[in-house]
Amino acid sequence: MSFSSRVKEELSRQMSSARHCQIAELAAILSLCGRIHIDEEDHFSIRIHTENVAVARKYFTLLKKAFNIKADISIRRNAFLKKSRTYTVLVRDHNDAVRVLEAAKLVDEHGEVGENLSVVRNLVIQNPCCRRAFIRGAFLAAGSISDPEKFYHFEIVCASMEKAEQLQEVIATFSIDAKIVVRKKYYVVYIKEGSQIVEILGVMEAQLALMELENIRILKEMRNSVNRQVNCETANINKTVSAAVKQLGDITYIRDTVGLDYLPEPLAELAGLRLEMQDATLKELGESLNPPVGKSGVNHRLRKISMIAENLREQNGD
Repeated sequence: MSFSSRVKEELSRQMSSARHCQIAELAAILSLCGRIHIDEEDHFSIRIHTENVAVARKYFTLLKKAFNIKADISIRRNAFLKKSRTYTVLVRDHNDAVRVLEAAKLVDEHGEVGENLSVVRNLVIQNPCCRRAFIRGAFLAAGSISDPEKFYHFEIVCASMEKAEQLQEVIATFSIDAKIVVRKKYYVVYIKEGSQIVEILGVMEAQLALMELENIRILKEMRNSVNRQVNCETANINKTVSAAVKQLGDITYIRDTVGLDYLPEPLAELAGLRLEMQDATLKELGESLNPPVGKSGVNHRLRKISMIAENLREQNGD
């Protein structure tokens, strides 16, 4: 089971005790994967289609708990994709459908169908607890989350820009900065920051998924920190080795052309020591001199030796 499926499975079992929160979650599911059918006699029915059994189970349970409605469930198997199933939950009775739509504020007082789910005007999501339930329902209906071992990505797909902007506003009330991108004919509300995905899992009350994601984030950060340290140390080692190779090259050139006696005594002493102690650090070289010299002093002398070697090369045309 994918990480996204595990999150939905956990959320499908997360049931708000308050009826107003149950209605808010129902409103989100209906808004994002529901269909309202009106026949020639103006009789309403509601159905949702989903490929996720957890979503179908949650919707069915919400209808039962909030409205005491027992909906019909049908399952269709795709003939071409053997593992693919579509679950349809249907509220067939007109009065039951109208009760649900009125409670979710999806029909107005004149019986006109609408989906005004804005934060400002819709009483369904005015309370923080109801906004949590609404986001939970939206994710169950049309959301997904990537495997955090690979990368961080949370998204909810909406059919219109209006719905996407309304959802973005609801999420923003929890200080989470979701973005919107157009993908083909859909509008995707997404979050890519790992810490913000942790926050929205907390908002939806997916505590098990939250802990799993946090553990993965901690391990990844530790691995990244170790890698940075190793890379830094490797770079320093490479730099030190390159410097030592150049120093040895300069000293060898001076020795083979004019001899180390050509150098002033302090430089000649250091040059001879460097030839003897080719793997030594600047600190070790300095401590071996008589009298001892600090790292900066050793570095200064080595730079002078390098300048003398360069001058000799110019003179000899090398």
